[in-house]
Amino acid sequence: MVNQLVGSTPAPPVSAPRPDGTAPGTPSRTLQGVLWDMDGTIVDTEPYWIRAEKDLVESFGGTWTSEQASTLVGQALEYSAGQLQRAGVGMTVRGIIDHLIGQVAEAVRVSVPWRPGARELLAALQEQGIPCVMVTMSEQLLAAEVAAQLPPGTFTHLVTGDRVNAGKPDPEAYQLGFDLLAADHPDLTKRTVVAIEDSLPGVTSALAAGLVTLAVPHFVALPPDPARTDWDTLAGRTPADLADLLPPPHGAPGATASDSTADGRPDE
Repeated sequence: MVNQLVGSTPAPPVSAPRPDGTAPGTPSRTLQGVLWDMDGTIVDTEPYWIRAEKDLVESFGGTWTSEQASTLVGQALEYSAGQLQRAGVGMTVRGIIDHLIGQVAEAVRVSVPWRPGARELLAALQEQGIPCVMVTMSEQLLAAEVAAQLPPGTFTHLVTGDRVNAGKPDPEAYQLGFDLLAADHPDLTKRTVVAIEDSLPGVTSALAAGLVTLAVPHFVALPPDPARTDWDTLAGRTPADLADLLPPPHGAPGATASDSTADGRPDE
């Protein structure tokens, strides 16, 4: 059982008005896409990663603590491999990454540890025709393994750690995810896309890419940041709840000039 994290926002009452004054369910905002982190957001694979790290370090005679493991949550795999080398693992960075991915992928094949509400929200988004992109620092092998456990077409693209030069917290991965989505939907703007994350490197990456950012902290609590929204869980959440996170539409009450240029170009 995961304890509620301090600073998270509980689910609002069903009757709660939106920030722009409209009633829930009113189509005042148009959600055009969702970019999803994977580890810790869609699936609770962090325990799998930590076990694989601990076993690997111990096989070289070292020790690996929970505190050390927590510093790697959400980080690029190259960074994680470097930390494991410092802990005594006598393998190349590439060798460490391949070993860890293999161990976690094997565990996922046995049992997929879905995060509460993730599959249901993904299914609702697909039903409404709202495209989703996975943006993860895991590599293609593991990302494809998880995606294969979901209905076909759940994700239109997979952005994985082996597709970018700089991992999270750098914005490259989320920028690539947005660019791929924008290539499919030329009218896309960043103010109509939500990124869902659980880790500090992840939310830092999404915010730096200029995206509306939702944090659902899980393994490690996040420091407060007014630039994003925090939820306790995705359980019971709907596409309409995600749409409510978007800036007010151009010309709506509460809209500002900065809202209409959030992605570096005016809304048309």
